[in-house]
Amino acid sequence: MSSPLTPTSALYGLALPGRYGKTDGAPGVTIAERTDLGLATVACRNGQDDGLKASVREAYGVDLPLTSTVARGKDVSFIGTGPGQWLAVSESLVNEALATDLIAKLKGLASIADQSDGRAVIRLSGPRAREVLAKGLAIDLDPRVFPDDGAVTSTISHMGVQLWQEGSESYDIALFRSVAESFWRWLTASAAEFGYEVVTIS
Repeated sequence: MSSPLTPTSALYGLALPGRYGKTDGAPGVTIAERTDLGLATVACRNGQDDGLKASVREAYGVDLPLTSTVARGKDVSFIGTGPGQWLAVSESLVNEALATDLIAKLKGLASIADQSDGRAVIRLSGPRAREVLAKGLAIDLDPRVFPDDGAVTSTISHMGVQLWQEGSESYDIALFRSVAESFWRWLTASAAEFGYEVVTIS
């Protein structure tokens, strides 16, 4: 009898806890892979805009954002990624549980696709986080123009990402698993001059 398959981190063998790069002083950034999330894409079906907005408000206590921002509801946050499209993120409905919940509550109003196994999410935080990201992201993350609930769909070092802010010096970055290793190597090389610490989020 074959043994059941077990999930494997997108950064297995790479995101090893420890201090790297410049070693004197406090680390400029902290890096962690977020394996504690549920991810799903939500695409409004034709003619269902009002119904979808009302159902999301009733089910999750939040209004869907109309721009590239984060709307934080109970259990689920919605990140605007394009007209009628969002990335749903949850810390309490992890893995496929998020897509299952969305399908049940938004049935007939939106097309839902689980992304939990298809994406890697990396949290970059610390006083030098913006400087690290500036090496590959052509978006100004200065707080005067990029708000606390800011989000963007863009590229970093030619790799497609969805990035959103999680605090004044903290960003979550979602990307396809297929480029996770390449992105990790770019990120750690870019962070090395500031010193970085890899930690585990449990």
